[in-house]
Formats: sequence, structure tokens, C-alpha cells
Amino acid sequence: MENPRDPNLTKYLATCGAASRRRADELIRSGRVTVDGVVTTDPAFRVASSRIVALDGKTIAPPEKFRYVMLNKPRGYVCSNSDAHAEHLALELITGFPGCFLRSAGRLDKESEGLIVFSDDGDYLERVAHPRHRVTKLYDVTVSRPLTEKELAAMRSGIVDDGELLRVLEVGQTAPGRLRIKLNEGKKREIRRLCAGLGAPVVALRRIALGGLTLGDLKPGGYRELSEREVALSLAPDPAAEI
Repeated sequence: MENPRDPNLTKYLATCGAASRRRADELIRSGRVTVDGVVTTDPAFRVASSRIVALDGKTIAPPEKFRYVMLNKPRGYVCSNSDAHAEHLALELITGFPGCFLRSAGRLDKESEGLIVFSDDGDYLERVAHPRHRVTKLYDVTVSRPLTEKELAAMRSGIVDDGELLRVLEVGQTAPGRLRIKLNEGKKREIRRLCAGLGAPVVALRRIALGGLTLGDLKPGGYRELSEREVALSLAPDPAAEI
């Protein structure tokens, strides 16, 4: 008998770290997942603890202990587990967790740097990355020229780019051409598109905080495992840090 407390197949794959929930749905519907040896294409199928689940013929199961790793990503590295066109993957910098299927919580584009978290906990990755959980991200941004108060206000109220409304949660100018920006959505290249729309392209972009977790003195290319307290801090929806 089906137990409503058992995770559905989509959540099970995400919890195992095999894929994001969206990607897990695609894998299931394409027939790449079996349960007890039978191809199962229903993402809502409930997975009891006694079931054996396999992806592409390889058995998967939730890890006994989830790992959470903070990386200070340097420029030039791509946040992807595989990319044939990328010269360097950010994940290649993390070498201390053999056997863990780590994925990034959201992304920083190739030319951006700073704090990004990797984990094999699919639920955690979804909570950090999805806008509905309102986990804020804080950035130090250098642009090609100082911005006026009117332009800063435009960043707060929103600018339409390619049919998409882009806006920041908070922004302040800490020095001429130096911005401190807080987001809670993180649309693709949002800050770069906003600044370009104002005629002040980004020169440098660094993420310095995720929720209540800060980069601190971690050097570029450096990484470390997070404590339970730091994991909780990274999920804080609106930390006290001021712009």
C-alpha cells in the first residue's frame, strides 16, 4: 500500500543528488529510471524505503551524510557538472569529497567570482536556488562609471530587457562606480544585463554572501565544508546585512 509520507520519484532522485527536480522529471519521463528493475515514467510514483531505484542501470540511494561545501569561485570557471565547451569547471577545484555527487546551488557566470555552495542534498540545492524561498544573494559590483541616484532608483523599480523585468532588491553605491547589490531572484546574468541597460557595463562582479553566510577570508579557488550552523545561515531568507 502506498504511503503518502514516502517521497515521490522526482524528490527521491533529487535527494540522492542525481539531478535537480526539473532535470529529474525529464530523466523519469524519458524512461531512464527503474524501480525494482521496472522502468517507471511517473514522477509522482512513491518510493518506499525497501525499493531499489536505478538511473541508467546504476543503483542510486540517498547518502548517509549530506555534504555542503563553500567555494570562492575564481573568474574563468563554469558552474556546471559537465560542459564540453568549458575550459575549466568550478567543481574541478573541489577535490576532497570522493564519491559525492556534488552540484552547485544556482550558478555564477564564467566571468563572475565569489561565494557559491555545492552539495549532494537535492532539497537544499532547490531551497537555495528557487526564487520562492527568497534566499538573498549579496554582490560587490564594479561598473564602468558612477551611477546617478536616478539610475540606482531605476535598478530598484526595474528595467525590461528582452521582455523580462529585471530589478534588484536593494542597491547602494559604496564608492564612485562601486555597487553593493542584493538579489533574491537571480535571473540569468541579471546584474550584468541591468547595468548594461543603464550604459554602465560590469567590470567586475563578486558574490560575497548567500543568505546569512558570508565569504569571509576564503581565498579565490579555496573551499571548505560548512558546519550545520552555516548551512542554516545560507538558507536565511533576509539576513541583517545592510547595503
